[in-house]
Amino acid sequence: MIRVAVLYPSTPGARFDHQYYAQKHIKLVRDRMGSLGLVSAETDKGLAGATPGAPLPFVAAGYLVFRSMDDFQKAFAAHTQEIMSDLPNYTDIAPVILVSEITSR
Repeated sequence: MIRVAVLYPSTPGARFDHQYYAQKHIKLVRDRMGSLGLVSAETDKGLAGATPGAPLPFVAAGYLVFRSMDDFQKAFAAHTQEIMSDLPNYTDIAPVILVSEITSR
């Protein structure tokens, strides 16, 4: 299984619409990639850093799980433009993306 983590760094003065992200953007991702190997899609809203008083490292994160790297690459290639063009509707933060293999659950 492959996990794609899409992380939005906490940036002073940046804009992030959590409601749009959780209700509209992820629905778009599910609708477009669901038949192309997407197993699950989740979103998180950042609340705090690891220790009391630590700065918030990320305002939000999205997690997409695919059956294989091939499934992810095909799904993303098929819908990259539409999905990426939706970003300005909810944020002006450039996401950091990590593609990894799930090694334990």
